[in-house]
Amino acid sequence: MTAGSADRPAGTPASCSPASCSPASCSTAELRELFLFEGLTEDQLAWLCREGEVVVADPGPVYVEGEAAAFLYVLLDGTMVMSRRVGEDDVEVTRTSSPGVYAGAFFAYLGDRVPQVYNNSLRAVEPSRFFALDAAKFARMMTDWFPMAVHLLEGLLFGTKNTQEAIGQRERLLALGSLSAGLAHELNNPAAAAVRAAGSLRERVAGMRNKLALIARGQYDGAFMAMLTRLQEDAAERASKAQPLSPIEASDAEDAVADWIEDHDIAGGWDLAPPFVQAGLDTAWLDQVAAAVAEHANQARALDSAVRWLGYTVETELLMNEIADSVTRISNLVGASRQYSQLDRAPFQVVDIHDLLDSTLVVLGGKIGPGITVVRDYDRGLPEIPGFPAELNQVWTNLIDNAVDAMGGTGGTGTLTIRTAADRERLLVEFADTGAGIPEQLTERIFEPFFTTKPVGQGTGLGLDISWRIIVNRHHGDLRVLSAPGDTRFRVWLPLTASGNRPASDSGPASDNVEGAADDHDAGH
Repeated sequence: MTAGSADRPAGTPASCSPASCSPASCSTAELRELFLFEGLTEDQLAWLCREGEVVVADPGPVYVEGEAAAFLYVLLDGTMVMSRRVGEDDVEVTRTSSPGVYAGAFFAYLGDRVPQVYNNSLRAVEPSRFFALDAAKFARMMTDWFPMAVHLLEGLLFGTKNTQEAIGQRERLLALGSLSAGLAHELNNPAAAAVRAAGSLRERVAGMRNKLALIARGQYDGAFMAMLTRLQEDAAERASKAQPLSPIEASDAEDAVADWIEDHDIAGGWDLAPPFVQAGLDTAWLDQVAAAVAEHANQARALDSAVRWLGYTVETELLMNEIADSVTRISNLVGASRQYSQLDRAPFQVVDIHDLLDSTLVVLGGKIGPGITVVRDYDRGLPEIPGFPAELNQVWTNLIDNAVDAMGGTGGTGTLTIRTAADRERLLVEFADTGAGIPEQLTERIFEPFFTTKPVGQGTGLGLDISWRIIVNRHHGDLRVLSAPGDTRFRVWLPLTASGNRPASDSGPASDNVEGAADDHDAGH
C-alpha cells in the first residue's frame, strides 16, 4: 500500500502506510514533558491521548508536500527531516531530534482562509515515534481551549500579511514612480535630439532650395548639373558609411579641410569643414570635386556653388541620420519598457532570461550613473525558462537598484556585474557590485520583512522580502547573498524545466512559517 492510499485503516495518519507507521500507546506523562503541551491540565492531556494517537514511523516518508494537511505531528523520539521541493530536487530545510518539535497541519484552526495542504515533506531518518492529532480535532481543540490565543494568532498572521500587502503596493508604486522618472529622462534625450535635428534640417533644406535657384540661374549646362548630382550621391553614400573619429583626429581633419576651402577662395571654411569631416570627406575627395567642376565650368564661382551645395547635402544626410538614430533609440526604449512590463503577454510563459535583464537595465538607465560600469557576463547558450517574467523583472529591479545604491547611487562609482550560468539543473543569475558590502551580522536578516539597511525614509524593507517570495514561492527557486567589502553577490537560482517551475501562488506569512515550525522550537528548546 502506498502512502496516502484510500484503503488505509481508520485513524492512521494520512501519509503513513501500515508498513511505515503503526499505532503505539499514548502516555499523558510523556506528553506532559513536551514544551508544546506544558501548562495543560490532566483532563486536557487525557483528551489528547484519547483523540490522538502515538504512531511509530520506520525510516521513510511520513507525509509529502502538496497533500491535504490531515494531521499535526509532534516528535516524541527519533530523528525527522523536513524538506521543500525545488525543481527536481528535495532541499532539506530542518533536521532535528528534539522532542516536542511539530510539523504538519498546525494552522488547521485558520480554516479555509489559508491553503490546508502540507507545505513541506516530512521524513523519518530512523525509527521514530510521533504523536499524531487529526487536523479537524486540533482546530476544534484550539478554538475551544484557547479562543483568545487563536484570535491573537489570527490578528498577527493576517494583520502582518495585510500590512505587507499594503506596504508592498506602496513599495511597487514608489518603484514605478522611480522607473517612470528614469524612463522619461531616457526618452527625453533622444526626443530632444530629434526635435533639434528636425529644426536644423528644415533650415538646411531651405538653404538647398535657395542654392538650387542660384545654380539654375547661372550659366551651367546639363552636363554640369549631372556631374553635381553624381557628386551629391557620392557624398551621401560616404556619409552613411563614415567611421567616427577621435577628437584629435577630427580636429586635425577639420583644420586640413578648412585650409583647403580657404585656399580655393571659398568663404566660411570653418563652418563647412566639420560636416565634411563628420561625413568622412577629406581633402583628397575635395580635390576630385575641384577637378570635376573645372572640367564642366570655367567660372570661378562654380566651385564655390558646388562645394556649398555639397555641404548642404552632407548636413542634411547627417541630420537625417541623427533623427533616425534618435527615433530608433526611442523605439528601443519603448520596446524595452513593454518587455519590462510584459504588456499584452500571458503572466506565465517561457522567456529568455537575458531579454528580461537587458530590458530592466534599459529602464533603469537613468538610475545607473556614468561612473558605474555595467558588465554583462552572459551565457547565451542557456535555454529559455518558464516563469512569470513581469515578476522576475521586479526582482532584477530590486537587486540592481540595491547594487547601484551600494555604490553611491547615480553619482557613485563602481562595477555592476550581471552573470548568468547553468548550475546543474538550475539557471544561476548573479548580481555582483563593488560597494561597501553588508555587515556579516545583517546578512541573515536582509530578507526579513520591513528590515532595511538604508537610512530612515529611504527604504521600507520590503524589496528583498518581495524578491525572495517571487523567487522561492512563485518560481520554486532560491535567493542568497554573499558579501564582503568590495564584493557583494546576490545569487538567484531558477529551475530550467517547466515541471520544476510550475505556477504557484504566494501563500503568505502563514505557509511561510510552516517549514519553520520545527526550526523555531528546536532552536529554543
